[in-house]
Amino acid sequence: MINGAHLLLFSRNAEQDRAFFRDVLGFGSVDAGGGWLLFGLPPAELATHPTHGDPTCELYLMCDDVAATVDELRAKGVEITRSVSDENWGLLTAFRLPSGAEIGLYEPKHPRPDGR
Repeated sequence: MINGAHLLLFSRNAEQDRAFFRDVLGFGSVDAGGGWLLFGLPPAELATHPTHGDPTCELYLMCDDVAATVDELRAKGVEITRSVSDENWGLLTAFRLPSGAEIGLYEPKHPRPDGR
């Protein structure tokens, strides 16, 4: 049976983005060899949305308090790229990785599979 998921983040500056996940977000990691870090992630969920365009994947990190998390990230020098918007399913914003990639961040309003 499936017992986990492995997310790939393709980066123009993998070393800086790895340092960001380790040092700024505080994600634990293991070295898979040669400095290739694999990061542990918080509990995850998967949603499948319909599209009329090309199929894509997006990454959103979740938090319990988006305003507090935005303040913490800004205090660490992280660029917040979107104002917080109140969506039907949560409070949404985004931040920039050192490589320039953008990651969504939201405080969910919906029930969560992990019971939180």
